[in-house]
Amino acid sequence: MTDHAPTQAPTLHVERWFNTETLLTLEALRGRVIVLEAFQMLCPGCVSHALPQAQRVAALFPPGQVAVIGLHSVFEHHAAMNPDALAAFLHEYRIAFPVAVDAATPGDRIPQTMRAYALRGTPSTVLIDRAGRIRLSHFGRLDDLRLGAEIMALVCEAAAPVSEPAAEVPRVGGCDHDGCTVPTAD
Repeated sequence: MTDHAPTQAPTLHVERWFNTETLLTLEALRGRVIVLEAFQMLCPGCVSHALPQAQRVAALFPPGQVAVIGLHSVFEHHAAMNPDALAAFLHEYRIAFPVAVDAATPGDRIPQTMRAYALRGTPSTVLIDRAGRIRLSHFGRLDDLRLGAEIMALVCEAAAPVSEPAAEVPRVGGCDHDGCTVPTAD
């Protein structure tokens, strides 16, 4: 997934949440694979591809295994993309997964979480494993098949304890770093 060692995901810096009654944190979501979709509502690639893709991921994967979070990271047209406009946008596009408004820093056009994750722009997709480590950070359009495979690899990988080598995991049925096996009928 990445060509370097996974790093711990930085804290989300959030001004406001939509579509959730609780304040979400990465720590509270530990144990699930997290799909973090950074977007701007006036970004054509976000509207045409990334957000519909995130909606499909949220609909296809069990929420107990995969959490989808939108991150509205505004680095241009700040006045047009305020929280009231975002609320209308989320309603019109029927986006039901939790969406965070990335916290601004006075005098800096790049929002705090976007800067902490070193995102190059929007859309950006970040996959965080069950242990809270960044496993993929992708700028731009991401193929559905690749994204689904990357998510499923993390879901399967997490079936084995992170501290145990894959070779020590019984292959009765389940997943390890080599793949997922069909359970035997015993």
